[in-house]
Amino acid sequence: MALIVQKYGGTSVGSVERIQAVAQRVYKTVQAGNSIVVVVSAMGKTTDGLVKLATEISPNPNRREMDMLLSTGEQVTIALLSMALQELGQPAISMTGAQVGIVTEAEHSRARILHIETTRLTRHINAGKVAVVAGFQGISSVGEMEITTLGRGGSDTSAVAIAAALKANFCEIYTDVPGILTTDPRLVAEAQLMDAITCDEMLELASLGAKVLHPRAVEIARNYGVPLVVRSSWTDQPGTWVTSAKPQGRSLINLEIARPVDHVEFDTDQAKVALLRVPDKPGVAARLFGEISRQKVDVDLIIQSVHDGNSNDIAFTVTTPILKRAEAVATAIAPALRSPSNPKSDEAEVMVEHNIAKVSIAGAGMIGRPGVAAKMFATLAEAGVNIQMISTSEVKVSCVVNAAECDRAVLALRTAFEIEAGEQGSRGAGESTCIDSPLPLRPSAPLPNCPPVRGVALDLNQARLAIRQLPDRPGVAAKLFGLLAQYNISVDMIIQSQRCRVIDGVPRRDIAFTVSQIDGENAKKMLTQVAAELGWGEVVLDSAIAKVSIVGAGMVGQPGVAAKMFEALAQQQINIQMIATSEIKISCVVAQEQGVKALQAIHAAFELAGSEKFVVPA
Repeated sequence: MALIVQKYGGTSVGSVERIQAVAQRVYKTVQAGNSIVVVVSAMGKTTDGLVKLATEISPNPNRREMDMLLSTGEQVTIALLSMALQELGQPAISMTGAQVGIVTEAEHSRARILHIETTRLTRHINAGKVAVVAGFQGISSVGEMEITTLGRGGSDTSAVAIAAALKANFCEIYTDVPGILTTDPRLVAEAQLMDAITCDEMLELASLGAKVLHPRAVEIARNYGVPLVVRSSWTDQPGTWVTSAKPQGRSLINLEIARPVDHVEFDTDQAKVALLRVPDKPGVAARLFGEISRQKVDVDLIIQSVHDGNSNDIAFTVTTPILKRAEAVATAIAPALRSPSNPKSDEAEVMVEHNIAKVSIAGAGMIGRPGVAAKMFATLAEAGVNIQMISTSEVKVSCVVNAAECDRAVLALRTAFEIEAGEQGSRGAGESTCIDSPLPLRPSAPLPNCPPVRGVALDLNQARLAIRQLPDRPGVAAKLFGLLAQYNISVDMIIQSQRCRVIDGVPRRDIAFTVSQIDGENAKKMLTQVAAELGWGEVVLDSAIAKVSIVGAGMVGQPGVAAKMFEALAQQQINIQMIATSEIKISCVVAQEQGVKALQAIHAAFELAGSEKFVVPA
């Protein structure tokens, strides 16, 4: 007999008929000998309707009262589903988040779960009842009795957290698609269903806007080793399993606010190659990385900064043993990237830098916490370590620094994020005096017989900010991203230009980064004021961008993957405005109007389409 947590979204319980269908599915699962906890969302568009009512009363409703209002949506569903189960002869009890014992932070509208008091829930399960739980909500503390909501994706988060607290055998997420697809079926009807995907890959896809699972739910599953399966509410298909490594005895106290960083990693076996002032036009990255792929040069980080006039910079890192080969490729292709009318210009200048190290912080708890990157940059600044390159993903922030400063950087980060020496990762320690420690935490291994790219995602809800002529010295990035964190603005991609200008004796670089569109104008207004006070350059906002990304644990050590992505965009005459990478993700910023075409081109290039067309129910 298994203990299973099932979660049903708003579409799955959107009518009386659908609630009765869910009750039938739950009943069959119990009859097969299982114990069930069911977590549900509000019916259909109920939450949207409640929000509309509130805004008709007040243009800026009180957050506490909004929590009180919105929490009622799930309470309707739990009562109706419990009644439906009882009509089938199955004992059931409906429970609000407070009655279940979901204790959260005292943060209205965006609370994180602290812990779950499972005593009452376990008693009902042992009595043979199906516990029907309201997702998306909790209570701030037993004393205050304040109802809180968990924010977007809250029902997913509730379900996986309950599964972790109960040590359930697995958690089933029922939705309106048959599982996790290679891309959004609304944009590519032939999107293919995956049998399984790793938690690392799912975290990236979820954070990139794939709406099947919320990143917070995946984060909990990854931290506590909860087996997840995403299935359709309308069929009996097996769905997609989300796999994770065996957890390392993490406490269930402070369940969602445990330390955000689990590992400090470093790699001293690195060198950087940059092409400065390459033409800002389609096909440039495709030509460069196509040749790199043909020469079997495996690159690590790839960064293309925001354009400056008609050109921009592309930089990449490689391991030291293949540096000469990488430099030769870049030098050979540089003349072809220069203007035909002026082949001897300073366009496409090749710059090589030895003696660098990549220092990274990693942890699934970084998601949605804007202060983590800022804390890393501040820590490096306090240690006197200057940042040469920055690359980010949802679960990692990497900085390229001088190799001589590696020890100092790692020690400072370990202290700041309270990481014990044995929890730290390293690579290339044989070539450096960097602190001796175990091998690095690498992304979870790809699943057997899987292609290098598992999915393609599109985010049309981002804006890009660029700040020109920031002083190139320790502490500037810390100041910039610390300010954004104070305003609770989360940053996604961060790109620091490779080109350095000396103005009034001060070396300066540009920094560009992406934020949510809703934060764009506020961020620009705040940073424009700060820039004027600190002598920084112009702040430029572009809200008409799209970010298209590929994700796959199998792309590690596959030099042709980036080239294929860039070539797919070049063939459609889509210009790449920014590039940022992590070990298992490559993201490109393109014009917003070309976003859907970019996704479709990349999905086709990696042959991810299946023979079946998926139609998402209304």
